[in-house]
Amino acid sequence: MITSRKRIWGWWFFDWASQPYNTLLITFIFAPFMKDLLGSGTGAQTVWGYGVGLAGLVIAVLSPFLGAVADRSGRRMPFIWVFTVMYVLGAWGLWYAVPGHFSLMLIMISFAIGMIGMEFATTFTNAMLPDLAPREEIGKVSGSGWAFGYIGGMLALIIMLTLLQASPTTGKTLIGLKPIFGLDVATREDTRIVGPLVAVWYAVFMIPFFLWVREPRRPDALPVGVALRGAWPELRATLRALPRRRSLASYLLSSMFYRDALNGIYTFGGLYAAGVLNWSITMIGLFGILGTITGATFAWLGGKADDRFGPKSVIVATLLLLIAVVVGVVFVSRESVFGIAVGPESHLPDIAFYTLGGLIGACGGALQSASRTMMVRQADPARMTEHFGLYALSGKATAFIAPLSIGIVTQISGNQSVGITPIIALLILGLVLLGLVKTNGDQAPGGSKIT
Repeated sequence: MITSRKRIWGWWFFDWASQPYNTLLITFIFAPFMKDLLGSGTGAQTVWGYGVGLAGLVIAVLSPFLGAVADRSGRRMPFIWVFTVMYVLGAWGLWYAVPGHFSLMLIMISFAIGMIGMEFATTFTNAMLPDLAPREEIGKVSGSGWAFGYIGGMLALIIMLTLLQASPTTGKTLIGLKPIFGLDVATREDTRIVGPLVAVWYAVFMIPFFLWVREPRRPDALPVGVALRGAWPELRATLRALPRRRSLASYLLSSMFYRDALNGIYTFGGLYAAGVLNWSITMIGLFGILGTITGATFAWLGGKADDRFGPKSVIVATLLLLIAVVVGVVFVSRESVFGIAVGPESHLPDIAFYTLGGLIGACGGALQSASRTMMVRQADPARMTEHFGLYALSGKATAFIAPLSIGIVTQISGNQSVGITPIIALLILGLVLLGLVKTNGDQAPGGSKIT
């Protein structure tokens, strides 16, 4: 018998299974490895920006349409199976990033396929949240799920650093071992294995999700073919109705900017540390462990604060802190910290960046959890997947802005520190627009949702 508690645990396992794509590939291991592949931190940041941005465009265009199909057909699981295959194949393809013998196009296409699979699967699993618990408890369920996901990402990162990833100088892992499986450090197999590791991790830990999560039966469900034909007219009607739903529209716009900024921080954090502070991938990995610890802790605490104070309060607080932290990051380099000159042997830049990274992890965990529950409060229950598709659209419609603007500004300025300044503007825009959002969404006079 599948109890409600087991369904929640199964749903949490999606966060556990999928998080390593963000932690190991987008941020802390593979992204910094791009610097080694291309030979330049500035060049890698430019290519990464264009690649991630274009993948974001695909996600933005298709997410709402697929969500509308899922709502009309009453089925999400078949879609999640397809996205699972995309995730696994895309992640595995990164194994072929052999220094001096790789196709940049193949590597970036593989990365994009995996990323698109992960983001689409996230849209569909997020839409299941309101079916798992009463409204007054979804903050705790969402926060605990994000925390569980961060722990999974941290464990995968620890496995990578202690058993697989070797130092280029010593040939040993963080705990002094040779990489397992006889991985060749000279051809960077110890780093390239991150792709297959992420793929296998996802495939194994999605098993509880598929075994324990069940979709409620819908009497008005349509055959998939019929749902497909009617999805676009229904989605078009929803988009036309958005101006009448001021709170929902404002929230989609607000989250469009601040989530793009947060993704920009995660996408370029490892590259920034490698290029500006000359950190090794091992140091960046330790930085990632710290970020996941603070992220898990504050996702859990943020879930509790969400239930008590409401998601909007949590989002405002984290955005204010994030703006201050990113401004601080711009003023940390190998030569100076917050305007104070330091010597080449000083550890102050490293200490400052570790501290700021811990704060970014804390803010990111609480912000993402509260954003998910805020969307549940804004959405029409009958169109939850479609509205989470719009949520994905709002997260990806401008998802190209952060990476592309970072790529462009970095290319023009030739300076990685200057290159990340667009993130600050996006966070401020998101905070300003949040002022128009009502915590409980658009309510008709009788207390029901405006549709």
